[in-house]
Amino acid sequence: MLMTYQYHFHDMTLTWLDGADTTTDAGTLFGPVPKVVWSRYYPSNEDNQLVEFTDPILIQYKDKNYLIDASLATDRMDAKQRRNNGVLNDNNVIQSLEELNLKPENIDVVMMTHMHNDHSGGLTTLDPETGEFSSTFPNAVIYMSAIEWDEVRHPNARTRGTYLKENWEAVQDQVVTFEDTLEVTPGITMYLTGGHSRGHSLIKLTQNDEVMLHMGDILLNHSQKNPLWVAAVDDYPMDSIAAKTKWLNEAFENGYKLFLYHDPHYAVIQYDEKGEKIIDYMERGKTSPIPWTEKQDRRVPFEKADK
Repeated sequence: MLMTYQYHFHDMTLTWLDGADTTTDAGTLFGPVPKVVWSRYYPSNEDNQLVEFTDPILIQYKDKNYLIDASLATDRMDAKQRRNNGVLNDNNVIQSLEELNLKPENIDVVMMTHMHNDHSGGLTTLDPETGEFSSTFPNAVIYMSAIEWDEVRHPNARTRGTYLKENWEAVQDQVVTFEDTLEVTPGITMYLTGGHSRGHSLIKLTQNDEVMLHMGDILLNHSQKNPLWVAAVDDYPMDSIAAKTKWLNEAFENGYKLFLYHDPHYAVIQYDEKGEKIIDYMERGKTSPIPWTEKQDRRVPFEKADK
C-alpha cells in the first residue's frame, strides 16, 4: 500500500497522492539566501542537497475530482535523467488513485499552478511500444493561465529545458485558459501570480468563511515564508517577492491555512497573525530521507502556541 494522506476541510477532502520524491541542489531552492541562514530551518545532506516531494493534491468535492498538478514523470527517464533530477522514488500517482478506487478517467479537472516539468510530466503517458504520448487524464479539463499556456508553447532560452513538448502536446485540446482569476467552481478559485514562472497561479479554497491557500512554487517550502527568500528557479523573482508579500500577509492576518506540494515535512501549515509561530499543521504522511535536527524544527507545541 502506498502512502497517501488526507486532510478534511469541511465538504472537501484533500488527498496527497504519491508523486516522485527527489533531491535538489540547495542553491536551486534558496538562490541568494546563504546556507548559514537557511540551514537553521531546513536540513541538507552531505552533498548540499535538499529533499523535494512532488505530490499532486486531489480535492474531492461535491462528487467531482479536482487535481492540483501532476508530478514528475519518472517512467520515461533514463539513468542519466534520473540522476540529474535526483529521483529517489518513482511517480506512483496512478497507483494512489487506484487505492482510492479511482481511475485516471475519473479526474474531472486538473488545475496547473504552472507547467514546469516537475509539475506537468504526469499529464501525459508514454506508450513504450509506439513511442507516442497520450493524455493521462483524458476526461479532465486542464486549467492554467493564458500567460502560462503561451509560455509553454513558446519557451525561451531559459525555459525550454522545463517546458517539454511531451508534457503538453497530447493534452492541448483539454486546456482551458484564464486571464487573472478563474472560479473553477464555487469554493475553488485560481489567481494569476507570476513570479516563479511568468504565468504561475495559486489556488484558494473557501469553505464556511475559512480559507486554505495553495501558493504553488512561490512558496516552495514552509521555510521560505520570508518574501525575500526566492529560489534560483524563479524566473521573475521581483514578481515572486510581490506575490508572496501580498498573499502571505493576507494569509497570516486572516488565519488561512497553507497547503504544500514540495515541502517534505508539512502538508498543511498555519502561522499566527504575525507569521512567526507555527500554530497548526499536518505533517507529511511519508518520511523525508533527510530529517530535521531538533534545532531546525520550528513547530510550537499546540498547548504553548499563542492562537
